[in-house]
Amino acid sequence: MATAAKRVGDGAIGLTILLSAMVLLNYVDRGALGIAAPKLKEELGLDATSFGLAVSAFAWIYAPAQFAVGWMISRVCVYRLVAIGLLVWALATTFTGIVTGLAALVAMRVLLGIGEGVAFPSVSAIIARHVPSHRRGLANSVVSASLAYGPALGTFAGGIILATLGWRPIFLIFGLVTVVWLLPWLVASKPHWRSSDPVSERATMMAVMKQPAAWIVGLGHFANTYGFYFLLAWLPLFLVSTRGLSILLMTEMLTVLYLVQGTAALFVGWLSDRLSHRYDESRVRRSLMAAGHIIGGIAIIGIGNSTTTEALMGWLLLAGIAASPGGSQCYAIAQMYAGKRASGPFVGIMNGIGNTSGIIGPILTGVLVDRFGYHPAFQVAAAISIIGGLWWWFALPRIRPLFDADASSSI
Repeated sequence: MATAAKRVGDGAIGLTILLSAMVLLNYVDRGALGIAAPKLKEELGLDATSFGLAVSAFAWIYAPAQFAVGWMISRVCVYRLVAIGLLVWALATTFTGIVTGLAALVAMRVLLGIGEGVAFPSVSAIIARHVPSHRRGLANSVVSASLAYGPALGTFAGGIILATLGWRPIFLIFGLVTVVWLLPWLVASKPHWRSSDPVSERATMMAVMKQPAAWIVGLGHFANTYGFYFLLAWLPLFLVSTRGLSILLMTEMLTVLYLVQGTAALFVGWLSDRLSHRYDESRVRRSLMAAGHIIGGIAIIGIGNSTTTEALMGWLLLAGIAASPGGSQCYAIAQMYAGKRASGPFVGIMNGIGNTSGIIGPILTGVLVDRFGYHPAFQVAAAISIIGGLWWWFALPRIRPLFDADASSSI
């Protein structure tokens, strides 16, 4: 335990920054299909249902991979696992730029899901090992801000590339840029390759699976990810094909949306840590999750019903602000339950359940759009978000350390 205690804080800042950059690239690459959709969908001859199938294919492996990665983290070097996963998804992104039909597109999306599946259980495990509890909200908010800054960068760069060069260069450029991240990661993480917690200090995947809290938080995370995936994948297509915006105007509006969301995430992370010093931490983080979901559901309804560009922009900004607690507080709550010993497996289960929304949502949305238009799809996404807010407030058991009571998980 002395070694583990000594390691808390060792390299925390550098590792957190690199993990944040990795998550940024994760969402740049994951969201590339949505940005490319206005031209890709036409060139490949896809209807909304086929496009939804391609979006869904990412989560076919990504969601169940969360369980496998959570199990692997207790048995292999998590720092090397991160490097391997990133290389796989970078190659998948790059080769998406040369697909010629739906089958090849689906195959690359599946490969992308395999590679990106290592990210969040690994990030959570590394943060739990290196970041003290009183910095947990801020560290998670730095990472979660990248959930928005990634789409902001991807939308801005991808939109310009789409308007000037077409959709294929988006994937080729994004994939090659992602590989560059490996160089600083290998340098910064190398000292920790042999410093993982002894096996006797880790909680097993089976032990975590026996805890109802992991499954309950996972169901809450389903609502957390449904609306996020919905907007990430379908907003560019909706704004261009249904609202009649130009590609450049769509790019500008969504870039602002994600920049506001990322900045709000940083503020919410800082604020949550400050409030947690004065009030009950579990109530603070639970309240932020519930409020974000309910306000986000209202904003999704507003986006779907807006008839002017000004109103649309206002609802988009509200949706971005409402989404800001979803990354930092969700993972902070998971780490409160799990501590250092079980953070990887716990987040693996949470993400595995939560990201089934990425399987169900895109297909459901595609069918709704083809048969009834966009309004029912927006209504379903809003309802799931609002129900999720109630779930986070009423359904969670008492938030307390389930596997250890060390300094990294004390509350």
